[in-house]
Amino acid sequence: MQVGANSLDQHDTIVIGASAGGVDTLAGVCRGLPEDLPAAVLVVQHISPTSRSAMPEILARAGRLPVLPAVDGAPIRRGTIVVAPPDLHLLVSPDGEHINLRRGPQENRTRPAIDPLFRSAAVARGPRVIGVVLSGMLDDGTAGLVAVKACGGISVVQDPEDAAWPDMPRNALLGDSPDYCVPAAELPMLLSRLARTAAAASFPVSPRLLAEARISQQEFASMPPSSGAVGRPSRMSCPACGGVLNEIEDEKLPRFRCQIGHAFGPESLALTQQEALEEALSVAIRTHHDRRQLFLRMRQQAEQRGMRHASRRWQMAAEEAERAASLISSAIGILRSEEAEAVQDGMEPPD
Repeated sequence: MQVGANSLDQHDTIVIGASAGGVDTLAGVCRGLPEDLPAAVLVVQHISPTSRSAMPEILARAGRLPVLPAVDGAPIRRGTIVVAPPDLHLLVSPDGEHINLRRGPQENRTRPAIDPLFRSAAVARGPRVIGVVLSGMLDDGTAGLVAVKACGGISVVQDPEDAAWPDMPRNALLGDSPDYCVPAAELPMLLSRLARTAAAASFPVSPRLLAEARISQQEFASMPPSSGAVGRPSRMSCPACGGVLNEIEDEKLPRFRCQIGHAFGPESLALTQQEALEEALSVAIRTHHDRRQLFLRMRQQAEQRGMRHASRRWQMAAEEAERAASLISSAIGILRSEEAEAVQDGMEPPD
């Protein structure tokens, strides 16, 4: 499959992804975009699946361009900003002309996710795409920006030093070699200028990227047990569904995707594994507390019946359960301390 541009095409598709700290940054970008912007702007801001998104109203008040909530099947129009709704991936349709909304597998722990939008735009519109990663935690957007560049588009990252939460921009810098890394205040002028430049010629898209784009276009409820595996099987299981995680070599950083379609960057996977471990340890603590209560009750009954040997045995079991709960609580504290140190290390500038 070939995608992209002819000699008359410009960079008419701007895809922007943001997470923590991204609302104010997005508002500032929209405030600075000109009314005659010759590009469509598609926005994913991470949001709780149960929330009502106020992003269209916020961005509409901030800038001069019309801002619309995404509607499945709506045409993609230049000079318009479209915002992803809660709990649905915002995608560019395979024909490159329409919006698709899909409740597909979560990627990087979220839906809507940035990577599916960037990947779908890259496959459908190729060199016409400008991808922008803004403030946020973890690593959503890294793989998507790699896809944009792999299809001939332009990659832009907010300067991590300028971001309220630098993880996403920093990981995007580590995952590829973006074309631009600028403070948020410079983004409107940069995007307006780039949108008026000619796009490069089209070229074939890799089979792996096409396969991942097809996965994002499927509804989760109708997906087969294996939706089209990509990558090589690892020795890890998917924390979302328990299936085998395949490792995908993607430029400088690996990624992971299961056969159902859940996808993770390294940091997103590590945090999800930590949460699963903490939950398992918390269950173990509650179980030991319950066992202690049972043992104390059995000791009381043994004492009432004059069964001294049984009473001592139940008392020892209760004390052992209490010690086990205390040890597991200490393990959770160590786990959280190690995670805090890892986050602090991640705040250091890369070598």
